[in-house]
Amino acid sequence: MVGATYRIQLSPSFGFDAAAAVAPYLATLGVTHVYTSPYLQAVPGSTHGYDVADPTRLSDDLGGPAAHRRMLDAFAAAGLGHVVDVVPNHMATHPANAWWWDVLENGQASPYAAYFDIDWDPPDSELRDKVLLAVLGDHYGRILDRGELEVAPHRDRLRVHYHDQVFPISADSLAALTAEGPGPGAPSGRGPGHGPGDLQELADRLNGDRDLLHRLLELQHYRLAYWRTAGQEIDYRRFFDIQTLVGLRVEEPQVFEDSHALVLGWVRAGLVQGLRIDHPDGLANPGAYLERLRAAVGEAWVVIEKILEPGEALPDGWPVAGTTGYDFAARAGGLFVDPAGLGPLGELHAELTGNGADFGSVARAAKREVLGDALAADLRRLTELAVRVCQRHRRYRDYTRAQLSAALVGLTVALPIYRTYVVPGAALQRPEDARYIDRARAEAEERSILGGAQGGPLPVGLEATELDDDLWDFLARVLRGEIPGAAESALALRWQQLTAPVTAKGVEDTALYRYVRLVSANEVGSDPEHPAVSPEEFHRANDEAQRLWPSSMLSTSTHDTKRSEDVRARIALLSEIPAEWAATARRWFARAEPHRRGGAPEPTLEYLLYQSVVGAWPISTERLAAYAAKAACEAKMATSWTRPDPVYDEGLAAFVTAVLDDADFVDDIDSFVAPLVEPGRVTSMAQTLLRLTCPGVPDTYQGTEVWDLSLVDPDNRRPVDFDRRRQLLSELERAEPSGLWARADDGLPKLAVVRAALDLRRRRPDCFGPKGAYRPLPVSGGAGGHAVAYVRGEDEVAVVVPRLVLSLRRRGGWDRAEVALPEARMRDLVTGAVLDGGPTPVAELLERFPVALLERV
Repeated sequence: MVGATYRIQLSPSFGFDAAAAVAPYLATLGVTHVYTSPYLQAVPGSTHGYDVADPTRLSDDLGGPAAHRRMLDAFAAAGLGHVVDVVPNHMATHPANAWWWDVLENGQASPYAAYFDIDWDPPDSELRDKVLLAVLGDHYGRILDRGELEVAPHRDRLRVHYHDQVFPISADSLAALTAEGPGPGAPSGRGPGHGPGDLQELADRLNGDRDLLHRLLELQHYRLAYWRTAGQEIDYRRFFDIQTLVGLRVEEPQVFEDSHALVLGWVRAGLVQGLRIDHPDGLANPGAYLERLRAAVGEAWVVIEKILEPGEALPDGWPVAGTTGYDFAARAGGLFVDPAGLGPLGELHAELTGNGADFGSVARAAKREVLGDALAADLRRLTELAVRVCQRHRRYRDYTRAQLSAALVGLTVALPIYRTYVVPGAALQRPEDARYIDRARAEAEERSILGGAQGGPLPVGLEATELDDDLWDFLARVLRGEIPGAAESALALRWQQLTAPVTAKGVEDTALYRYVRLVSANEVGSDPEHPAVSPEEFHRANDEAQRLWPSSMLSTSTHDTKRSEDVRARIALLSEIPAEWAATARRWFARAEPHRRGGAPEPTLEYLLYQSVVGAWPISTERLAAYAAKAACEAKMATSWTRPDPVYDEGLAAFVTAVLDDADFVDDIDSFVAPLVEPGRVTSMAQTLLRLTCPGVPDTYQGTEVWDLSLVDPDNRRPVDFDRRRQLLSELERAEPSGLWARADDGLPKLAVVRAALDLRRRRPDCFGPKGAYRPLPVSGGAGGHAVAYVRGEDEVAVVVPRLVLSLRRRGGWDRAEVALPEARMRDLVTGAVLDGGPTPVAELLERFPVALLERV
């Protein structure tokens, strides 16, 4: 049984042998399974592994089969199991991907043409039977005229070279070019396969005649294009808006078998006991995929990277243990947000940034922008499907493309979750899917009529009143799967595959960088508008988790979180001191005036940076500058990945450098942050203990067993000093409990909590597994609302943690607060103290250490 995991990010600098070397340490720490990032063959040099190029073999960069075997043997020798990350949604468009290369060379004649989600018959005739490769740094004609496209021999074939990129030349295209006639410089009938000399001669002729080379390129099964055309013209489904990651049609049984064979073999051989499934929302039918996967892996533990919006539940019947834990991170983090501070922080946010909009408005605007830019090609294909559907139904055939596009935009923007799971043709549909679609329809219809700031601009020439009830009713019925037909089914499925990336790009990668009232709440699956969670709400959610998803993963830091758990814990403290923070933020804005230049940073980004500095302090100029650059591009307000503003970008880098070179400014930061360090650590330990003891399977992200003040990737994927952690763990075995807090700067208190909780879970798994129990413990007295307490198992384990610790200190401490512990003698597993149980003053319980993990004696 998977009891507790530890996530390791593999990379060329930390491969299979490096993972093997840390196995003894992880076993001593107390986890049961090592959970790794994907390690099938990715693009050479990949630092993350999600750009899989060949799912039929292990990564050479990580060490290949021999090193992989050594890693598995090391895990087994240490008594550890293994969980691996799996990427079913997409593959890399790289020459290392032989399937993709074959499709580029042979088009629809390739045996792999159906493996990828390609629109071979788009409305634009010039792209029919072609794949658009938007990879050029300028317009195609200019690139060709400048000689940047060249042909060169490779073995018995010719290839097109564009700087460090290569593309195949099909043999039939050379034959077809010859058949065109004896134009100037036309190649002879000799083609590939006639020896190196022939190939080189042919390459020289083509490279010397741009018109001839153009004619050859036009005969390929792909079309090279300017990279900026991707958003509007791309004709294959991508991972979000990344054109180097092409969607895989894993719903096809052969594609599933070919892309999963290696991983499934490890599971069947008992080498892998669990799978983490990446981005299931990108699949055509996630439920069917998971059913097929479950049939193949038997009882293996399977969790999915499903982002649940507040109030959303995982679909009933999916054969998985649960999610990867973003929902838990939002719940746990919300306990440490003071709702009383949100109003003042909202006023401060509006004052400093000039943006008084609520988060919902910011998110809707960002999703609309994404549909008009990065994912415009996907919207265009969806609109064409809608046109085909309407043409089949006489009552709706007169609706124009503009009307259909506007309606689809409205529905997509208004959908309150990532996607629905309608299965066209199924006898039964999920009633919640219909409710979400009807809710989106009602909001989209209202906002399309209101227009303006709420609804956003309608297409030129389109009157709001033209989006009438008939159209809304019809589209809603199609999307609910109520109208039969191939085109209707395709529209419903494609819309579901589009809404998820729209939400991901619009919310995760845009709105969370534009709405910065309290950025500890700006995480995947969070609700930045209503982030605070009461103890009662927390207990209700945990009770439900124990009943429905007792083996779901629990996470507070991942490779994708916007900031680490420790950074969030410290930033959350600002909700308890809104007045002090307001005075400080205003002072920093004024102090920074001499350092701004080139319009950088704009106020929203500047306010985001100040909160980030509070959370991650101390931080180097290099790290903060890299974070600022990424945040600015994600926000897309003054610069972006696709439309960079060099003046702004240089000004932003100069601003960060100037602020951190300003001795008075740095002293001010030090003075403000210093009193928050200890409360932030207490909050982090409380959050950590919740993760390790609440219903579910806790995951510890690499390095976070001690303090980790990382920001968004790649900052959170920096090398982990495992030697230092081994040393600390060894010192912990000999440390006196009374001396733990004296070693706070080393992270020893947090490590003590992690070690004690993991050891307890390993010794008493029945208290925490599916058969375990969860029961809130009453906390009474004046400061009782500052504690969260519960028991696991049959009163075998008790947990008590503080919350809102700054406010607690300001009110004078625990006063007469009491927690009703089980009526039994219990030992604190960190301090060693023994208690009699029953009503216990919280002040007495937490006197020696800030959190309590109690085991029945």
